[in-house]
Amino acid sequence: MISVCMATYNGERFIKEQIDSILLQLSENDELIISDDGSSDDTLNIIKNLKDKRITLLENNTFHSPIYNFENALKHASGDYIFLSDQDDVWLPNKVSVCMEYLKTCDLLIHDAEIINGDGDVISSSFFKINHTRKGRFYNLLKNGYHGCCMVFNSTVLKRCLPFPQKIPMHDSWIGNIATFNSLRVKFVPEILIKYRRHESNASISGERSKRPILQKLKERLLILNLVLKKS
Repeated sequence: MISVCMATYNGERFIKEQIDSILLQLSENDELIISDDGSSDDTLNIIKNLKDKRITLLENNTFHSPIYNFENALKHASGDYIFLSDQDDVWLPNKVSVCMEYLKTCDLLIHDAEIINGDGDVISSSFFKINHTRKGRFYNLLKNGYHGCCMVFNSTVLKRCLPFPQKIPMHDSWIGNIATFNSLRVKFVPEILIKYRRHESNASISGERSKRPILQKLKERLLILNLVLKKS
């Protein structure tokens, strides 16, 4: 069974296109769990109007955080395999089938993505290339390559990463480092399996050069490492 976990907040502009691209690849026994963080636009109505029994909508939340909004979705996942999903991307038609084949030999998978803008125009053919993504335990502690919308993992990883500690800077970095520092099998693959959308309303800063001070980023990495080692 597959659980797709999505965090939403005021995503009316792109949410239907993304959900449609996901549901086309799921079986009747799979699930799409959507945790909404208090959307004030038409996001909830769009989701409800789809009337698909595979969708579980968790509403009336006030996390004010995409990190803990994702955690809420993950806590309700019952699948053997978990796909993370942003609200504004588009899955390519072979994403699930390709990922499931790789998951036969790994516990956590990161795949590449094409980057598009708000109008759907391609602005980069490879997220891996512009992010300098590559494998490596300490490399990815310092330079986060665990990009959430490109991440798939099994229930072993899910059990290890929950619950999230307080004040972690990124949910995807936490999950990726938990898998790596627990000696689980982590694989980076070059297949481009989603259209990753960059626009003015993104909650994540991934894919853009960070403007945060070096000292702040170092503190965040040390915090992640300390918390991961405590949980290992």
